[in-house]
Amino acid sequence: MVEWTEEERAFIQEIFSKMNYEDVGPKSLCRALIVYPWTQRYFAHFGNLYNEEAIMGNPEVLRHGTVVLHGLDRGLNNLDNIKSSYANLSELHSEKLHVDPDNFKLLADCITVVIATKMRASFTPPKQAAWNKFLSVVVSALSKQYH
Repeated sequence: MVEWTEEERAFIQEIFSKMNYEDVGPKSLCRALIVYPWTQRYFAHFGNLYNEEAIMGNPEVLRHGTVVLHGLDRGLNNLDNIKSSYANLSELHSEKLHVDPDNFKLLADCITVVIATKMRASFTPPKQAAWNKFLSVVVSALSKQYH
């Protein structure tokens, strides 16, 4: 079980309250697909992912980026039991989709980069630390089925 300080909880809530899901989600997934091109294999059914322009203009990628970011709400709404919140998604990604769990960390890093570019100086080191802790717990929960 993860222990959260009141300050960490407040920082995580603040970051979510300022987040535009329809902007951050697609940009994060696009960044992951461009920077880590091997991740594209999980999205072949989305159509043209042949270059940066195609990825950034692909409506399925943009839609799924928003879905992924909204998936983080599970953790936000259940900070004290994140692992159980993601049990079914962990099973789906492991058993049905066969996603390499290392990709969850890569996407988490991309989400952090996009948030940092949006929040700029207000994404202080303590806020980033709380955010990284949150995403680390989510990544661990998503990877649980693999262990």
